[in-house]
Amino acid sequence: MKAFVLTLLLLHAGLATGQSFPARPLRLVVGFTPGGGVDINARLLAAMLTGLLGQQVIVENKPGAGTTIAGDFIVKSPPDGYNLWLQDITTHAINTALYAKLPYDSVKDFTYIAMIASTPLMLVVHPATPAHNVRELIELASKKPGELTYGTAGIGSAPHMNMVLFESMANVKLVPVHYRGAAPALTDVIAGQCQLMFATSASVIPYIKAGRLRALAVTTAQRSPSLPDLPTVAEAGVPGFESITWHGVVVPSQTPASIVDRLNRAINTALSDKELSARLGALGAEIAAGTPQDFAAYIQREIPKWAKVVKDSGAKAE
Repeated sequence: MKAFVLTLLLLHAGLATGQSFPARPLRLVVGFTPGGGVDINARLLAAMLTGLLGQQVIVENKPGAGTTIAGDFIVKSPPDGYNLWLQDITTHAINTALYAKLPYDSVKDFTYIAMIASTPLMLVVHPATPAHNVRELIELASKKPGELTYGTAGIGSAPHMNMVLFESMANVKLVPVHYRGAAPALTDVIAGQCQLMFATSASVIPYIKAGRLRALAVTTAQRSPSLPDLPTVAEAGVPGFESITWHGVVVPSQTPASIVDRLNRAINTALSDKELSARLGALGAEIAAGTPQDFAAYIQREIPKWAKVVKDSGAKAE
């Protein structure tokens, strides 16, 4: 009888928690520096969630160590739904193979809330670089092996791994320059300190339109609606090349199901908003809402895919 009463009390407490959540501001953690594609998407989402949840959602940047600092912070946070992590292809797919030992299990230590969007990367060069398309870039790199430099958001980041894949498929050798985030890498490409990089469409489209960067190609299988005249890497000279980056929200494992459901419903409602959808679309993002189960299944497919790319590249992070 006591066990039965205890079960009822726990069930009632769980329901009450879900109904009253959230009762204070929430934190949306980003494992990159401000100004990059993930950060831009985080701030657009946070503004919408603030209105939907009735509590302020504050974006907090915790860059460094290939986003593992952010991940470590989240797994050590209470599983109460107040600390969210907007993660991406780096944090939950690439890092599982890149690091010999992570301070957490990328699958078991998190509860998946919802996928937010998928975003193409764009291959961009500084305007002074004498390459106006992918074939000219390959020719230039072939004539000057090991001389052209490219910026990355850090070892194992999506910009890094995509360039490793490009080098392998195009049979060229480029020199990586690793930064603590995409924003500082992009700043140096714009300044001409590095010649090129793969970057999220959200972060580079304004500079492309302003003439401060030259876009050569997009990484997806189809052209981006935001820049329909820009060819894909595959059609521009590297057949078979295809890649996207994606963003989604996770919380610590053991977060109550009622809170997970509340957050999932709020995020899906935000993503159905025409204004937010239009703003993300203008940045090249494609909405990818769904259930926690959908997101978890997607992660399970991405991990082995990128593990192979990391293994083939020989890249390691300590």
